[in-house]
Amino acid sequence: MSIVTDAKNGIITEEMKTVAEFEGVEPEFVRRGVAAGRIVIPVTPYRDIRVCGIGEGLTTKVNASIGASSDIVDEELEIEKAKAAQAAGADTLMELGTGGDFLGIRKKVCDAIDLSVGSVPLYQAFITAAKRDGSIVHMTEDDLWNATEEQAKLGTNFMAIHTGVNNIVLDRLKAHGRYGGLCSRGGAFMSSWMLHNEKENPLYADFDYLCEILKEHEVTLSTGNGMRAGAIHDATDRAQIQELIINSECAQRAHDKYDLQVIVEGPGHVPLDEVDMNVKLMKSMSDHKPFYMLGPLITDVAPGRDHIVTAIGASQSAAAGCDFLCYVTPAEHLALPNKEDVIEGVKTSKIAAHVGDMVKLNKRDQDLAMARARRELDWEKMYSLALDPELARDVRNSRAPEDTDACTMCGNFCALKIVNQNYDLAK
Repeated sequence: MSIVTDAKNGIITEEMKTVAEFEGVEPEFVRRGVAAGRIVIPVTPYRDIRVCGIGEGLTTKVNASIGASSDIVDEELEIEKAKAAQAAGADTLMELGTGGDFLGIRKKVCDAIDLSVGSVPLYQAFITAAKRDGSIVHMTEDDLWNATEEQAKLGTNFMAIHTGVNNIVLDRLKAHGRYGGLCSRGGAFMSSWMLHNEKENPLYADFDYLCEILKEHEVTLSTGNGMRAGAIHDATDRAQIQELIINSECAQRAHDKYDLQVIVEGPGHVPLDEVDMNVKLMKSMSDHKPFYMLGPLITDVAPGRDHIVTAIGASQSAAAGCDFLCYVTPAEHLALPNKEDVIEGVKTSKIAAHVGDMVKLNKRDQDLAMARARRELDWEKMYSLALDPELARDVRNSRAPEDTDACTMCGNFCALKIVNQNYDLAK
């Protein structure tokens, strides 16, 4: 029995009640969303987790990604980054390591936090084959299934799985070409394997078997975006849209036949004028499944500040109806993120999620309360309402004013203080 089966049978579970209380909605609203496939609540039988609802009518959630690389394998650093991501406000975490002890590091990460943890089993399958047989093209189908089961048993409760990279999609990719190449690691692994072996993607060809594995371990399927653009000039091209069609069909089959919870992943680099269109297209194609946006980065020329680039695109995405944002750190395109990068990435994306929810859900009470606190020069109240109270307090204290009512930008000539002394604008 899955949470989707319960929802379809009219049963409101404890997880649904927890999500409803957090979001300020009725439990029945959450149940209907789960039953229809428009809300997911990742769960797992293998560890206790913080319940998190993702989908229509709920606040926009933020995912943080970590993971060792082939160049830098530091187990303690990854655990530290996971804890820092949770403390900074991440709603979920993806452990995407491609170096070191795959299962050992991931288990320690899962044990260190209580967030839902995601993974990409395909990485383990291909890299294991490369180490064992000398090349990723020697991966076997059993490598894929074994990696998926092994990671599920650790308590990894949502997985990005590249179901939509099939032969039709590759034909579109080859015919159309790319200015920025193929930036998805999973898409690169799978497409190379398919071309070398002249075989269909097992995750697509044997999709029903995949669903059986995921259902057994109560894993939420996130249909991986292997054709996402790595350059804004490749956004919304034929390969991306073809993959979206395939992923949307897989998502429907997984939910309708197997009662799986499903998330549909979206593109990475998208110019600002195409963001709304991408969100609405994804939602329409997938029958309004929860939509996971990877970024988006809306320009390609700001390495070192890509977290800011992403915040702009993510705000627009969330406002248009995106449900789930993958953070980007200042190290994007440059290096493996460190702890400070992770914290900055999470906090920046949380701002974007808030801005989007101001439009999508008309959630503006916190901003109204901040406006009133500023009018009254109530600094403690302002700190309590800030998305990053510690930073706000530290900045003010670093340049402490003589006049404790004002700040050092205006000092004695604070507009608010002048007005408050002469007339009442309270509303």
